[in-house]
Amino acid sequence: MGFARTCSVALVGVEGVVVEVQADLEPGVAAFTLVGLPDKSLSESRDRVRAAVVNSGTAWPSKKLTVGLSPASVPKAGSGFDLAVACAILGAAERIDPRVMVDLVMIGELGLDGRVRPVRGILPAVIAAADAGYDQVVVPECAAAEASLVPGVSVLGVRSLRQLIAVLADEPVPEEEPDDLGRPDPLMAGLRVPGTGAATGMHAAPDQGHDLADVVGQLSARTAVEVAAAGGHHLFLEGPPGAGKTMLAERLPAILPALGRQESLEVTAVHSVAGLLPPGKPMIDVAPYCAPHHSATMQALVGGGHGIARPGAVSLSHRGVLFLDETPEFSGQALDALRQPLEAGHVVIARSAGVVRFPAKFLMVLAANPCPCGRFTLADDFCECPPSAIRRYQARLSGPLLDRVDLRVQVDRVTRAQLTERGARGESTAAVADRVRAARERAAARLAGTPWRSNSEVPGRELRSRWHAERGAMDEAERGLERGVLTARGLDRVLRVAWSVADLVGHARPDATDVALALQLRTGVPRGVPMAIGGSR
Repeated sequence: MGFARTCSVALVGVEGVVVEVQADLEPGVAAFTLVGLPDKSLSESRDRVRAAVVNSGTAWPSKKLTVGLSPASVPKAGSGFDLAVACAILGAAERIDPRVMVDLVMIGELGLDGRVRPVRGILPAVIAAADAGYDQVVVPECAAAEASLVPGVSVLGVRSLRQLIAVLADEPVPEEEPDDLGRPDPLMAGLRVPGTGAATGMHAAPDQGHDLADVVGQLSARTAVEVAAAGGHHLFLEGPPGAGKTMLAERLPAILPALGRQESLEVTAVHSVAGLLPPGKPMIDVAPYCAPHHSATMQALVGGGHGIARPGAVSLSHRGVLFLDETPEFSGQALDALRQPLEAGHVVIARSAGVVRFPAKFLMVLAANPCPCGRFTLADDFCECPPSAIRRYQARLSGPLLDRVDLRVQVDRVTRAQLTERGARGESTAAVADRVRAARERAAARLAGTPWRSNSEVPGRELRSRWHAERGAMDEAERGLERGVLTARGLDRVLRVAWSVADLVGHARPDATDVALALQLRTGVPRGVPMAIGGSR
């Protein structure tokens, strides 16, 4: 009779639970039983592990074998338990000293030839192990850099089961030559299967063509983008096709500050679970940019799927930008599902297999045409859509959703004079990013000692009691509340935006001009204040 145990991690969303993998060998008819609520892919590990052990040059024990995954009440999914199962069996068979594996956490899938393949969610799994007090983990060699992002954890990267057996048995470690030299690593193929994740892309640097200076005119829209970046405010751009709405949204991530280490770990963990980490870059340190197509379902936006839920676009854009182009074309049910994560900063998905919580603090940018043909404006009569069609089109965006959007800007058609004027280029991304960075630093200093880091996160009651505007500055906004132009939530959001404007221009507290600009950006009604925030103001 032999017994051995080691540990692995079961992931539920981006949160992990350390699972003890126990192996017991008893005399009897040779059989392999796996217990502990395994899913289909984990149940199939019996065949993978057996083939991997035999092809690694080790005899398979011909006894009654039982492998238990504890706690048994926690559902286990995926192939990341293969490595721990194989080592627990070899420990019970006394091929490996069981004592050397007790404090190890092993994560990895086994190929039939014994190679160790990476799995999704290495980073959150290692974080869970570190939080549980474990300081030694074994992962696939190609995922060692990702696992090493967790401080205080010793990481052993192995390419094959043979190598791990040699390390644990204190034997010479065999060399494993990588396959297909000069080609993409076949071990990474399973993490980036086309169609298994939402479309997302990391924002390109300004020197790769995404510079705000390329946007001609659009002073009010550029100002709104800058204010949105400074305070983390949601933005709605409405205008005809070709006016520059998509260009502005694509350039927004570049003016956001670089992610801090904790924020980078949060973003990287979500992308690791989704299998969307950029090749060769284990940590994401820039704001992500996610732009799903308007045919995306509610599950694609907020997360979901069969079995254990996967992160959706709102989580893939965590700490970054979620851009919904042609917003009225999205499903109304999908759009209204965004209301809860917009307020809470996370999304909770309940499925029969369990409840999953994903982070979802993102900056949302909505873009829409004014009518089905896109040519409806108050300045001309090019539009041929009947009034009823225009009303139906604009009503696709519900009032409760728009009430959560701080900035609403009309993006007008660019004129020929603006397009051909010499020196028509505006400020560059670098210049705007410097102002945004300084504004964020002012806000962070003011909010030091609180759980908030940007103006958009501060609750309204705290703003009104601790960080109010100058005396009389909010009078016009409060009159808007009395007339029904603003809701109570809208009034709080005007004050938040006013603080962002004040941070950009260097005011200690929002004055009447800052509030007027915030009110104009919120309602779209001109207030007679200059729209430029840079040197022209």
